[in-house]
Amino acid sequence: MSGIEIIPLSAIGEVGPGEDLASTLADAVASAGTRIGAGDVLVVTQKIVSKAEGRSVTLADVVPGDEAQRLAETTRKDARLVELVLRESTAVLRAVPNVLIVRHKLGLVMANAGIDRSNIGAGDAERALLLPVDPDASAARLSAALGCPVVISDSFGRPWRMGVVAVGIGAAGLPAIDDRRGMLDRDARALEVTQIAVADLLASAAALAMGEGGEGIPAVIVRGYAVAGAARPARDLTRPLAEDLFQ
Repeated sequence: MSGIEIIPLSAIGEVGPGEDLASTLADAVASAGTRIGAGDVLVVTQKIVSKAEGRSVTLADVVPGDEAQRLAETTRKDARLVELVLRESTAVLRAVPNVLIVRHKLGLVMANAGIDRSNIGAGDAERALLLPVDPDASAARLSAALGCPVVISDSFGRPWRMGVVAVGIGAAGLPAIDDRRGMLDRDARALEVTQIAVADLLASAAALAMGEGGEGIPAVIVRGYAVAGAARPARDLTRPLAEDLFQ
């Protein structure tokens, strides 16, 4: 193996609702002076996928309910934003000043249901961006159009570690999780619990080039990763509630 290369795609610009994102990404690949080939995985931020799919909401149109008002006081957050979080969630897991952790309708446990107000376009301070309705389906459409595996990434905090990392919330064309249980290690001992979160690893590798602020790099090619095994969607990474020891 010659190593893994991360190629940033910066020639994308501000993505708008209804935009043909596959075409935009294909143009960005060409502008980077390369082409998508065998062994390439395209990692795309959730943000541009949500923008293209029209998942933005004007906060002025949101009327907070009683529960949103109560949680807004507790968390010191905009009640309109809290109302959106509740609409996108199935359960509130933690609500303290400046922190609102929920279980998203997709099963993801995350802050603010993944709703974001950063980098959504100049003059859009009163808008919020929701996650895609079905990130795996979004990834599948891009994968089919571009002819390569696709991972849709988002930034997650972690309860026992400071800082954020990128994880794969959508995936197509590759095994988002690689189950190694039953395989042998170098000493011929069977692996018992090892499952590799491939989509998360690819998302975090890509995030080293994408950044988390104003870098303006919403997609990268990860080149040289040996994709192997049957495709599995990112939803397979979500731990079933029955196995959640910390709920």
